[in-house]
Order: sequence, then structure tokens, then C-alpha cells
Amino acid sequence: MPTTQRETTVSVPLTPTRSNLYWRRIFNKYDRDNDGKISYVELKQIIDSREYDHDLPDNVVSKIMALADRDNSGYLDFDEFVEMMHNPDLKAVFGHFVARYVHSIVPHRGPVDATGPWQGFRAVTTTDTDGTYEEEYTCWPPAISMILISLVEIVLFCYDAAHNKMDASGPIAQLFIYNPHRRKEAWRFLTYMLVHVGVVHLLVNLLVQLFLGVPLEMVHRWWRVILVYLAGVAAGSLATSLTDPRVYLAGASGGVYALIAAHIATIIMNWQEMEFAIIQLLVFLLLAAVDVGTAVYDRYFRNLQQNVGYVAHLAGAVAGLLVGIGVLRNLEKRKWEKRLWWAAVVLYFTLMIAGILANIFWTDHFPPSTV
Repeated sequence: MPTTQRETTVSVPLTPTRSNLYWRRIFNKYDRDNDGKISYVELKQIIDSREYDHDLPDNVVSKIMALADRDNSGYLDFDEFVEMMHNPDLKAVFGHFVARYVHSIVPHRGPVDATGPWQGFRAVTTTDTDGTYEEEYTCWPPAISMILISLVEIVLFCYDAAHNKMDASGPIAQLFIYNPHRRKEAWRFLTYMLVHVGVVHLLVNLLVQLFLGVPLEMVHRWWRVILVYLAGVAAGSLATSLTDPRVYLAGASGGVYALIAAHIATIIMNWQEMEFAIIQLLVFLLLAAVDVGTAVYDRYFRNLQQNVGYVAHLAGAVAGLLVGIGVLRNLEKRKWEKRLWWAAVVLYFTLMIAGILANIFWTDHFPPSTV
């Protein structure tokens, strides 16, 4: 193991404080073999867990190990581990641990604890991981995938509008809309999301997908959000084709509802890492309840016949929830979350495969093809 000389060392007091217990929890988490030491391999796992776009080269990990391994034993004991986390030269690598550490010891508003080592400080009422999710928000890489999709939708709509066709009858719409008579053109099961019927339809979808998609992307990165969005779009068209085989389908509502449900998924999977998780969950459940309630009221009490694809909305939401559980980041994995992950993945693929096979082989259910 390469070694280097250092001019100064950082002394870290290790009295039995709350912050020390925090570092002990982190240390035990990455001490995979429970031998009381962090090996080179285990150190590399800590660094890789930061989820860099490109992992640090092995020589960099070796230098970090040499810098922190004061006794040149080839391992980091607990004292060396804590010192490494506080080393100013390594903040760029371990900044996320330090951010959690700072959050865990900053006094919160609450009743004053007048006894013990925290005398004079306000008691901390949250857990060590509260707020960890919020610390993961970042503007780099920039969250632009939903912005780009929105721009494409605007450009295509404007192209049809230039031909005086804003009712999904323009050249672009005719090429991309889901047409039950042209189901063999498989791209239509996805590209109908680029077609909108009128300015209001377009603006509503744009606003929701930007306000919900961009924050998701800032934590979970673009490719995860795109997977959720497209899963909702595909599920919306597959479900609609089976429940209402003669309907035409346009709009990004399946993807939009997938983003709504994905927020619920990430709240469930990161419950203990979120601040005010219960409030966030209630807000999204309230939005879903209002939408469903409005649809039921309009359909069965006001007897309004609207050209709204509620099945696509529902299927998009189910796909967003299942795929969100499967692909969005889970900051602290627990046993029940792993079981939930497997259940979501299996259920999603079961439903999707069943929908695809039904669309291929249940030919009597669909109108004649004109392809």
C-alpha cells in the first residue's frame, strides 16, 4: 500500500457525544466484515457510494488511504476514519458525509435539555438522517431532460399550429398520435405524448411535468426520471388500447401522472431521510384524490362526456409508482424496502408483458388495421 508523509495532523476529540455516535454508525455501515477496521476495498466502496458519474481511479483511492492511515497498517481504525472525515484536504470527496454531520448537530427548535452534555442547547427532535434527502438536491449536472422534452412538445405543436391545425389533425399529430387503426406502428404507443389538443392541453401538461420532473431530476438524475416518464406514457397507451380499443390518444398525461406517483414512491422509499415526509405524502395524495374525485363527479353526477383519457392517467400513475420504487434512488436501504422493490419490479414487468402480449395476440378486440 503506497504511503506519503504529511506535515500536519488533525486531532479530533472522541468523547461520547451524539456526533461521535453518528460517525460510529457510518463506520459500522462500511466495515463490511465487522473487524473494526476499514480496508482499502471498503474505503473504495465508501467513495463509490457517492454516486459519481465516473468512479475515482484506484491510484486516487490509494492516496486517500495513505493520507488517512497514520500508522501505515493498511487499514483505518475508527479514530483514523473520523479524522479522515474531518480532513480539509478530503472535503471534496466526503462532503456529503460532512453535510449530514453538520445537519445532525445543528440545534433545532424544541424544548431545552437542561441536563447532560447538551446542557444549554435545544434538544434535537429529529433523527440523524432527517433532511438527508433534501441535501441531495444539486444543480449539477443540470436538470434539463424534462425541459428538452417540453421544448420538443412546444416545437411540434407550433409546427402544426403554423398549418392552422391545433386540434391534433396536423401533419405531426397524424404521424405521432396513438391511432387504434394503426397499432402496428409501434412508435405511436410512445410518441402520442408529443401531440396535444389545443393550447390549454399543452400548457397544463408542460407546467406539471416541469414543476414535478425537474425537482426529481435534481436528486435522481435525468435517466431515472426519463425511465419513469416513458414508463407512464407506455402504460397509458397500453391500458387505454385494452379498455377502450377504438379511442385515439394524445397528450403527455400518462407521463405526467407517472411523475406525480414517482414523488409518492420516493417519499415511501426515503421516508426517514426526508423532512416533513408525511406532509409531502399528504399533499400528493390530496392532489390525486381531487383529480379522481373530479373525474367521478363529472362523469356520474354531471353526466359530462369529456375526451379525457382517465385510464391513461391511472395506468401512468401505477407505472410511475412501481417504476419509481424500482429505479429512483433509495438513500438508506432497509429490509422491508428491498422486499417492496422486488414486489414493484415483478408486478410492473408482469403488467407490461401482459399488456404487450394482449395487444399483439388479442386481434379480435381491436378495430381493423389500415396500415
